[in-house]
Amino acid sequence: MVFISWNVNGLRACLKKGFEDFYRQAAPDFLCLQETKMSQGQAEVPLEGALEYWNSAEKKGYSGTAVFARREPLAVTYGMGVDQHDHEGRLITLEYETFFLVCCYTPNSQDGLKRLDYRMQWEDDLRSYLMGLDARKPVIYCGDLNVAHEEIDIKNPKTNRMNAGFTDQERAKMTELLSSGFTDTFRALHPDATGIYSWWSYRFNARKNNAGWRIDYFIVSDRLREKIRRAEILTDVYGSDHCPVLLELDVE
Repeated sequence: MVFISWNVNGLRACLKKGFEDFYRQAAPDFLCLQETKMSQGQAEVPLEGALEYWNSAEKKGYSGTAVFARREPLAVTYGMGVDQHDHEGRLITLEYETFFLVCCYTPNSQDGLKRLDYRMQWEDDLRSYLMGLDARKPVIYCGDLNVAHEEIDIKNPKTNRMNAGFTDQERAKMTELLSSGFTDTFRALHPDATGIYSWWSYRFNARKNNAGWRIDYFIVSDRLREKIRRAEILTDVYGSDHCPVLLELDVE
């Protein structure tokens, strides 16, 4: 089964930049989107054969997630059941017979780390939520998680240390999650790969110079580790300041 996650940084804009062509060529079983910046129905998204699940922020034009699935789930949950976190459209969970699929757009800590304290609470509550799911059946967790975990995941680690997305605190929370029974699929297959990123600033010709960050992930329950067939970052796909990430997993 093929899963793709992509922060489209505004789906209406991305639709004008080859989004449909990419979807047809990739033909994933599941497409998880972050930062849709729209509600369902604000634009036509003609993805034939896909069921649509949307979680939009109460604030218009902000945040938002969506999942396009070729299989009907047993159940769909929007948010994590914590009121503090469930107004920005950041989480969708689809339940299937043998796994949960969780699409997430993690809050950014923002300039000056204004939102770092909130981000720490989000991380703790989200980890608790994922562990609760994992106790029932395996979890496939994906999205823009807004953290470059290790120095290998960012072009300029020394100059970016303690900037949003590369603070010691955010990185420690990712370590804590992975230590709680989860696997970073890209690193599982490519432990030493360097220079492969999923986000580049629009400034300073960052993408042209490959001055990027790996902040988009597929993370799975440890017991799915042996079922990973492919884990790729599709750096040749444009249309956003992020590129899609792909997971091929041997699950039914």
